[in-house]
Amino acid sequence: MTDLMPPVHRRVHQPAAETWPTLARPRSNPVRRYGAATAIKLIAKDLPATIHLDSNRSYGLGSTSGGPAMRVHRTSAFLDRLGHDAGSGFGEAYLAGDWDPEPGTDLADLLVPFAERFNNDETRHLLPKWAQSLRWLVTRSQPGDQENDRAGARENISRHYDLSNAMFAEFLDPTLTYSAAYFGSADPTADLATASYDELSQAQLRKLDSILDAAGVQSGSRVLDIGCGWASLAIRAAQRGAWVTAITIASQQALLAQRRIADAGVGDRVQVALRDYRDQIGEFDAVLSVEMIEAVGEKYWPVYFEAIERRLAPGGVGVVQAIVMPHERMLATRNTFTWVQKYIFPGGLIPSIKVIEDVTAQHTGLRADVVRHLGADYARTLRVWRNRFIERWPAIAALGFDDTFGRMWEFYLAYSEAGFRTGYLDDVQLRLTRR
Repeated sequence: MTDLMPPVHRRVHQPAAETWPTLARPRSNPVRRYGAATAIKLIAKDLPATIHLDSNRSYGLGSTSGGPAMRVHRTSAFLDRLGHDAGSGFGEAYLAGDWDPEPGTDLADLLVPFAERFNNDETRHLLPKWAQSLRWLVTRSQPGDQENDRAGARENISRHYDLSNAMFAEFLDPTLTYSAAYFGSADPTADLATASYDELSQAQLRKLDSILDAAGVQSGSRVLDIGCGWASLAIRAAQRGAWVTAITIASQQALLAQRRIADAGVGDRVQVALRDYRDQIGEFDAVLSVEMIEAVGEKYWPVYFEAIERRLAPGGVGVVQAIVMPHERMLATRNTFTWVQKYIFPGGLIPSIKVIEDVTAQHTGLRADVVRHLGADYARTLRVWRNRFIERWPAIAALGFDDTFGRMWEFYLAYSEAGFRTGYLDDVQLRLTRR
């Protein structure tokens, strides 16, 4: 990996202030800085990684176990960011260039020991319980401008999915499928160093087929694809002989989806519409939605599943592929404003399997059954994407993206990979049928 790292990692990075105002160093507060330094000592007490805070202070057990290590270049700025915002400070410090993995340490490998602490085992939280009780002092609440009503959802989705079709095409596989692949191996994380771009397309097609099989899609089926992305699932369904309505609220994504459908020769079987799921009409034999629920927002989860139920014809089947987290973690974090929400997915919130089961039971006549877990497959998918993103960084930068954007996406992909590797996150396919 180290030989593929983009040029931004070969020097201490400094973001352009006019382009990235949110990365301005927060005003120094000695109390908050001391609190951040104390938190680092507590976190690193039994952490199998090393935090080199400066030339005189190193914390963690990584040096004795051969574990990953990070180097803080600007200690004061790093502590100020952590003390200002616990939810975003660590990631913002990376974007700002305040720290980097040590040479030879992969970024996701470094983040794994931290992610392992985000589970329900009280002995393995990042901080002891007494310190957790003080997190409200440095935790931000979700802003009101990320509401997922029709107008807000369109804005939130556009900020991510309409970034640049060309940018996504540089690191996704040729199917342009932007969700967990299905590699079909016993343990897709067994040797991530061997994860290759060449294996991804077949794994994505296997995932698409697994969704269509779970929904019973065949020739003549009427299919609704909610949040269709760049139409890989719609194209695959049409190739089975299905009639597909594919909807999205990302305008640039819709344009490319239409072109890809035409190029695949299934334009007579697939209709792409720039439409909110709440405004869809008609009945369908299968309603499919892949990794869209994360962008719906907690307030609208009942509306989302009610919409799926209304669109299902008698005997119809829904399949939702969803990123999920443990229920207790979802409850604990649902009102906080995280780095991912701030920089990657505005308005997003990851549900739990339990909350999906509860919402469908309380608000619909649907029953949700887990068909498949793809968490380990997602870790491998993300490693391939990140390798490819780094390899193709010169071409991505030529599209007009700066080094800070490159660091942001590398951190996002590595952070997500660490979450799936440790089980803090999972990805599930759920089959929805009427009770």
